[in-house]
Amino acid sequence: MSIVSHTILRPFGVNPSGTYHRRHAFRRSSVKATNRKESGSSKKPAAEESRLEVLYDDGFGAVTMKDYIEAVRVMTMQDHGGPPRWFCPVECGRPEVEKAPLLLFLPGIDGVGMELILHHKSLGRVFEVRCFHVPVNDRTPFEGLLRIVEEYVKYENALSPNRPIYITGDSFGGCLAISVAARNPETDLVLILVNPATSSAKASLQALLPFLETVPSNLPVIHPPLLRYLIGNPINMAMVSLQNILSPQETLQELSDSLTSMLPYVSELGAITRIETLVWQLKLLKSGAAYASSRLHAVQAEVLILASGTENLPPKGEADRLFKSVKNCKVRYFRNRGDRLHMEDGFNLLTVIKGANMYRRGRQRDSVMDFLPPTRCEFKRTFSEDFKLYHQLLSPVMLSTMKNGKIVRGLSGVPDKGPVLFVGYHQLLAIELSSLVEGFLREKKTIIRTAAHPVFFDGNYEMLRQELSLFDSFSMYGAAPVSPINMYKLFERNEFVLMYPGGVREALHRKGEAYKLFWPDQPEFVRMAARFGVTIIPFGCVGEDDFLEIILDYNDEKNIPYLRDGIKSFNEDFTGIRETVKGEDGNQVLHLPAVLPKVPGRLYFLFGKPIEMNGMDNVLKDRENANQVYLKIRSEVGSVVSYLKRKRSEDPYRSITRRRFYEATWGPSAQVPTFEP
Repeated sequence: MSIVSHTILRPFGVNPSGTYHRRHAFRRSSVKATNRKESGSSKKPAAEESRLEVLYDDGFGAVTMKDYIEAVRVMTMQDHGGPPRWFCPVECGRPEVEKAPLLLFLPGIDGVGMELILHHKSLGRVFEVRCFHVPVNDRTPFEGLLRIVEEYVKYENALSPNRPIYITGDSFGGCLAISVAARNPETDLVLILVNPATSSAKASLQALLPFLETVPSNLPVIHPPLLRYLIGNPINMAMVSLQNILSPQETLQELSDSLTSMLPYVSELGAITRIETLVWQLKLLKSGAAYASSRLHAVQAEVLILASGTENLPPKGEADRLFKSVKNCKVRYFRNRGDRLHMEDGFNLLTVIKGANMYRRGRQRDSVMDFLPPTRCEFKRTFSEDFKLYHQLLSPVMLSTMKNGKIVRGLSGVPDKGPVLFVGYHQLLAIELSSLVEGFLREKKTIIRTAAHPVFFDGNYEMLRQELSLFDSFSMYGAAPVSPINMYKLFERNEFVLMYPGGVREALHRKGEAYKLFWPDQPEFVRMAARFGVTIIPFGCVGEDDFLEIILDYNDEKNIPYLRDGIKSFNEDFTGIRETVKGEDGNQVLHLPAVLPKVPGRLYFLFGKPIEMNGMDNVLKDRENANQVYLKIRSEVGSVVSYLKRKRSEDPYRSITRRRFYEATWGPSAQVPTFEP
């Protein structure tokens, strides 16, 4: 498959001779006019806006590195000079969300602009994508390239001033992105910097510059280290699209075939690129790095830095420096990947943006309205690879209650349509959350929006999220900061919402407090549920005592000076959480208890009989009636937990040993039996 087609947009900000001017040649682009016309079509109410389906196919993984190399080869061979210009990759298609933001891609020093080819389809579903192309023989200096990009950003911002503009800069493109943001602090920009080359002066290849200047300028770039500089690590690139289900022998054969098929293209690219061009690129890179580094203090944009841990640049140290120098900055490390991060197997740029809570369509991010559902590819990666062992150990059992009171295995007792509010008990360290989310995605094809503590979203604690981790997965699968406004919006959109009235106090309970409810006397969610006719489902989950044992709890840690001071400092910015609630129910102290793992038992869920709030006007008008419903829900949750604690002793497969033996006999995909409800 060859993917080289794209819509070339007229050169923007330069005339044919390459000098800068202000004539908006792009203004007449038919593609742009069509997009503008469609975006102005009839508006829908917020609750009825077109949305992407849960587990939709984002097209990620359909393109290989052979497609990239073929595209680069064709673009380079057909490039007959001319100034730098923008193009729209046709495989991006049209966005499928309302008011999709604009994403501009600024390439590395090679200037091709096709480095996002693996991500074009997935990004094109939620962004309008434009890519910047600098012909191989172009000699526009850094300041000239900067003016071209800056002028286009100003033009787009004038057309849609309330729409954010994302700038994804790879290596040298990161220097351009930083410089544009520094010169335009009033423009709403979001920078995604992939191994930005702001430290390129320290790179090993720069040390070769004096030597390269003595080499005949017309020689082709055929030396392996120089080729690797231009195209990245060929082995990492060849791994793209290899299936995980292949045997080791089949994987080795596929990798060998992929590398072999890439060699002719790589050699051809090396022959096209001359030493003279490489010398110019290195000088351009040096000037760009110096310009950007001197203006970091002026950057007001949101910044997300994606840093690899190996290869040609020292990105971790540079990422740390940028994190400290830029005001509004986030970092995600990928320690075992190369510097061509977005061209390697398994890296999904859209997934990273979503996990870092960076996707928005207005000036402020709305955690409800801007949420993008997980894709089929993301679900497979999360639950069939990353969390596979975890869920094998937990082996969760899902039970639900039909309207007639009968308890059945599975989620058939749960409504198929929202709004639905799940109210339940929060297990130690919230170990139940991933199993709950996976269960609903597998059986109901529904995402549950979890009302979560602000620590999962607050920028003051970005240090907790610098590794691509559970925190990002939590956000990616629908978590939203707990607040009445967010709850209102979720119910208005008929969502499935998950709420833990016990909050942190239950999830971080003390020794001897397992399965004890810590619910405050605040039944406000009941009145809001009645207003929207929500179906409330009380539920319980047991199993934490089969997995974890608390060694040091909060009562122990607060008596240890070093730990006590750390807990106090960490919680200072969260004094508003339940500060009006007195007693133990309001003691929402964030800390990390010391625990020891136990030989795994099993995790059990039971979703109780639905409580229909539709038509309960007496709850809306009378606080006492609302409190009675609240107490009923709490009682139901307690009864469910007691039922599960009693019945799990009847499960013949509660032991992990018996479960593994059953799976070895019937296959890993077989559903392991449990007790009779």
